[in-house]
Parts: sequence; structure tokens; C-alpha cells
Amino acid sequence: MRYVDGFVLSVPEKNLTAYRSMAQKAGKVWKEHGALEYVEAIGDDLDVKFGVPFTKLAKPKPGEVVLFSFIVFKSRAHRDKVNKKVMADSRLEKMMKGGPMPFDVKRMAYGGFKGLVDL
Repeated sequence: MRYVDGFVLSVPEKNLTAYRSMAQKAGKVWKEHGALEYVEAIGDDLDVKFGVPFTKLAKPKPGEVVLFSFIVFKSRAHRDKVNKKVMADSRLEKMMKGGPMPFDVKRMAYGGFKGLVDL
């Protein structure tokens, strides 16, 4: 059963171009090191009447948008191997030290998820 790292974060609209550029570079690094999928999606239909809306979870400030992102791996062991390589990759380190982040990392929700249904 596949394994997924998931993220929910708020990004200022004015920083979306910088965020997209960073995400495209990061996704390329993850895929080169073995990730099966890398997806970054921007909130579009978040005014839901049931459950907990992503806006309540991410608490976007005025002028921010919510992003839902995930990376898919073969297994947790595979995720751990891939992430170890990614974290040692100089391209990622360069991105992290290349200037201010386009979002507040402290407000990002993150977790690893075991597959339950995979069709």
C-alpha cells in the first residue's frame, strides 16, 4: 500500500509566483529521488457547508490562499529513503537558504499517511 506525505498551508497571493517556482523545483527533486507523485493544488471550492473547511484548518489571513499538497511513495520505508536523499540534495538546501520563504512554515500542517484504499 502506498504512503503519502500531506501538507496544508496558506500562501499570500502576492507570493504565489515565487511559491509555484519553488514547488516546481522541489517537485523535480522529489521525483528524481524516487517519489511517485508530487502535487500542489490551490484552494478553489472551500466554502463548504459540512465537515471542517480547509480555511478553518489553514486559517488564511486576508490576501492568502490555501494550498493542499501531497507526495506519494511506494511505502513508508521508501518515503524515508527518498526524503533522506532529498534533504541531502544541494538544490533543496539552496532553495531553503536562498531568501525568505514565500509562506509561513510555522503555519503549515504536515503529516505522513498510510494507505487505506488505493484504487
